[in-house]
Amino acid sequence: MTVPGRGFEPATGDGPAAEPGGRQAELRTAYEGLLQIRRLLNGSAGASVPAPWEVRQLPRAVALVLEAAGIAPSAVDAQGRRTRTGYRVVEGADPGRAEVTWLGPAGGGAAGEEQERLTACAAVLERLGWVCLLYRGPRRRRFLEVEPPGGPGPSGGPG
Repeated sequence: MTVPGRGFEPATGDGPAAEPGGRQAELRTAYEGLLQIRRLLNGSAGASVPAPWEVRQLPRAVALVLEAAGIAPSAVDAQGRRTRTGYRVVEGADPGRAEVTWLGPAGGGAAGEEQERLTACAAVLERLGWVCLLYRGPRRRRFLEVEPPGGPGPSGGPG
């Protein structure tokens, strides 16, 4: 979906289910733009290192990469109930980090597949230079913490 003044908004897993095939052209254009910006800004590191804008908008950048890789986002209905199993990307508990969880409708089995699915998410993100750590959180549910190389913060250092 294109939002005035913001451009394409990747699926974070907290919105309604997208129409099949309706976003593919916009998604492809946004992802190719991400790679092109990386090549232009990162010199010899090219597309293998996140660009500064990605670090500043970490959840948005992570969601774009996951959606472009063909990993399904979770979805919610108008009442906020999960209607589809998939990834969910939010700001991390600490600044400069994003958190990826694997969620689905109640009783849908998302908890049983979360380790495998989050490991697949990590593999996609790590190929593009993100640092990913898999943790077990409250109620023993797993989550993936994502940060830029060199630690959180727009400068690439602690922050």
